[in-house]
Amino acid sequence: MEPHSRLCFSQNGTFRLPQALVHLLRTALAGEPDHAPTQHYTDLSLWQNIRRPLYRLISLLNPFVGRGDSSTSILVGMVKLTALCGIGSALWIWRQNNKKGKAASSSGGSIHASDAVGADAASTDPGLLKKHSTIRSYTVPSTGFTYPGIRTFYRPHPQESKLPQKPYPVPLLVFIHGLGGSAAQFHPILISLSNLASCLAIDLPGCGLSTFEPKAWDAYTTEALVRLLAVIIEAHRDRSDGQTVVLIGHSMGCSLAAMLASPASPYAHLISEHVGGLVAICPKADPPTPKQCRSLRIMSAVPASFFDLYRKWDRRGGLNSASVLRMTGPDADEETKRLQLRFNKQSRTEVWGRMARGMCPDYSKGAPRGGLPGKEVWAGVDLPVFLAVGEADHITPSENVRRIVSFLGRDVSAIEPPSEKASLPIAAAPFDPAIIDPEMMERKHQDSGVDASDLAALADEATVPDSSAATTADGSSVYSEGISSAGESMTITDAPRASDEAARSPRAPTPYPRRLVVKTAIMPKPAAHSLLFSPSSSRIISGLIGNFLADHIDRRLSLAWQLQYLSTEGKWDVKNLEKWKAVQPVSLPIADVFRAMKTLREVDEKHSPKIFVQEWAGKLRAVVDISHDSPVYDPKGLEEGGIAYYKFPTVSKQPPTKDEVKSFIELIDKIRGEQPDGAKGMIGVHCHYGFNRTGFFVVSYLIERLGYKVQDAIDTFQQARPPGIRHDHFIDELHVRYCSGLKKAPTL
Repeated sequence: MEPHSRLCFSQNGTFRLPQALVHLLRTALAGEPDHAPTQHYTDLSLWQNIRRPLYRLISLLNPFVGRGDSSTSILVGMVKLTALCGIGSALWIWRQNNKKGKAASSSGGSIHASDAVGADAASTDPGLLKKHSTIRSYTVPSTGFTYPGIRTFYRPHPQESKLPQKPYPVPLLVFIHGLGGSAAQFHPILISLSNLASCLAIDLPGCGLSTFEPKAWDAYTTEALVRLLAVIIEAHRDRSDGQTVVLIGHSMGCSLAAMLASPASPYAHLISEHVGGLVAICPKADPPTPKQCRSLRIMSAVPASFFDLYRKWDRRGGLNSASVLRMTGPDADEETKRLQLRFNKQSRTEVWGRMARGMCPDYSKGAPRGGLPGKEVWAGVDLPVFLAVGEADHITPSENVRRIVSFLGRDVSAIEPPSEKASLPIAAAPFDPAIIDPEMMERKHQDSGVDASDLAALADEATVPDSSAATTADGSSVYSEGISSAGESMTITDAPRASDEAARSPRAPTPYPRRLVVKTAIMPKPAAHSLLFSPSSSRIISGLIGNFLADHIDRRLSLAWQLQYLSTEGKWDVKNLEKWKAVQPVSLPIADVFRAMKTLREVDEKHSPKIFVQEWAGKLRAVVDISHDSPVYDPKGLEEGGIAYYKFPTVSKQPPTKDEVKSFIELIDKIRGEQPDGAKGMIGVHCHYGFNRTGFFVVSYLIERLGYKVQDAIDTFQQARPPGIRHDHFIDELHVRYCSGLKKAPTL
């Protein structure tokens, strides 16, 4: 017989909760006290009718009621249940007051927050996004839904009007976040990529700073989100001049991007023909399975208040809670965990539930219909694709990248180290300078001209998070003494990058024809699902994306080429002469080996060779001139003063190649080797100003010969030569080049 099947009294003279409820119902439904027999009959019949459903209800509502003969009495159970309800009520009241307080405090700002989540997202929004964001309404005609408060970050390229506009403008980069994410997660890579092209990042409805409106569940299905994205993109794309877009997604955002890009998608008619490339970071290859769909539907059916309690429970432990570690991995740095915890708190439960249910396909007829895409959509992609994932990612493991590569008909074994099998077909041959736009005039190379400061200074808009060195799979430091500049772990050595070739030509290159090209990268541990904003990996992923854009989509997306193309002034024009004069002539010592310098000038009253040697003879043993052009000073003035002069010409505006770094290191080793034991004197290195190329070479030497970690070397140079390396694409390239354990397959 099941528990509570007999009407009996509990010990200690108290009723069990079901008995008390029956007794209460009997008192209410029975007649006057003189009808006792009828009352007794009512007891038994009523209890038999409601016992089973009532017991199930009480078991759900009151976890304190026992299931055996020694079950908790009604008094104790009610006390505990009352306490639980009291705590829940107090939490609800506190939450409502917190919402009102935060909404009131933010009402005077430019962004209105409808609840505590929105207020927190607004208060922590990075400066770059704040400056270039708008919140407006979008209506999707095909679904009939109006989304009244969608936040979009849109930053036009700072020099867009000066760049070649034919055959069409430089592509628009579009950033799409994942489930529970926001546009703010792209901030670290937006800092770099917004200097390459115009950028559009979108907060999906109810995410980030976008309002949670409408509330209808159908407004959050995968189909509805894809159609909404197409409307937003079309509102920002230069349609009249045929501008293309490059879709950059993270997690679920990769699936939405694939549905917009693939000609095999049910939504190919929206913007597929205008998509020029796809970057998928932590992608999902397949839709949820039937079992996963059942779980997601059950979870999304749980009332939001109950699910919020579970989420708070899941965040116990703060930075080391299960909520954080499942996304970052246990070995992530503290800053990554802090950011992940913030994003987790900013995710709205109601929105998560709607999107989670909306991405589930319908399996009622066997094959999945609707929801997230699978093999059919991915296999139809016919444009350049870059797939990146973290080795420690357990949300979307690296197996997803391999499955997508197989869907695309490429050799999966090519991305499996240490295989060196050739892959299909090698795309993006080195740039041929003969292929140019005939209407664009050739421009003479300038060693200087447009500098980082001539572009919009992102440093003034937001603080760039510090990056830390990447680590190997076993967690050890990857920057040991003697590491080679070519030491990244790769399946094969790629051909020279087209971006390097294009950067050396000041002419306007044409975009690549649209064709399937597959590039993959598996980031070493501790990179996980949060690699997008993790300080240890965001610089690396920025560099990889930048290289992919310039090498396989449009050569004009090379920042090095853009800087050279925009160099219209002579390096000794009035503007640049004044800029040169304002730069500190010689830096502080760097690792007791180098001093960074600006170039000398024969006619300068303060920084000419004759005056220079009076102060620096005996302190500097040699000067290495890495500028491209002939020096504007007579090197004999240095040599006559006892300072050796070495010419090592390099091209401005672009990171030095691996071969150039190798030759530079050999030159410095030779100079240091010729120095007598005990002799003092460091080595001066200069380009024009002594920041970018000089910094890149010096930092490379610190890493390869002196055992510095990459970020430590960058910081050391910056402290001695403020503000340090000024070009973001130089810093990104350093992180990519010296990331040991990065698994890059050949071009597929």
